[in-house]
Amino acid sequence: MLGHIESYDERCQTGVVKHEGKFYEFHIDQWTATEPPKEGDDVDFDHEHGEITEIGPVGAYLVDIQPVKSHIVAALLGIVFGAIGLHRIYLGFWGIGIAQILVTYLTGGFGVVWGFIEGVLIFTGHIYKDAKGRHLK
Repeated sequence: MLGHIESYDERCQTGVVKHEGKFYEFHIDQWTATEPPKEGDDVDFDHEHGEITEIGPVGAYLVDIQPVKSHIVAALLGIVFGAIGLHRIYLGFWGIGIAQILVTYLTGGFGVVWGFIEGVLIFTGHIYKDAKGRHLK
């Protein structure tokens, strides 16, 4: 099954995966990859009786990653609130979002053009992925 890591505690070596509104707990012993799990990762896992038996990261080449973010929402955020980078923050690009806030502030408001143009580009499909590489809905 495909899920999403909601939380992972390195101290306890346990985490929580969400799949279709249900939550499943896992321990590092069930993790199949060499890299440690990270909050926000998409994962593929098997379970029996509500308990995870095996869990690992989803490779883009292994399983089709489902879209999570809406391109309409992102486009509207860019057009209306592009000056403060809300559309980039919504898509997971925190650094660019903060840069847009700084450019808008430092240019006396002219940075609004950057966000507006990106909103239009999202709406027309020229920007079509979020920070994790998933296509927009």
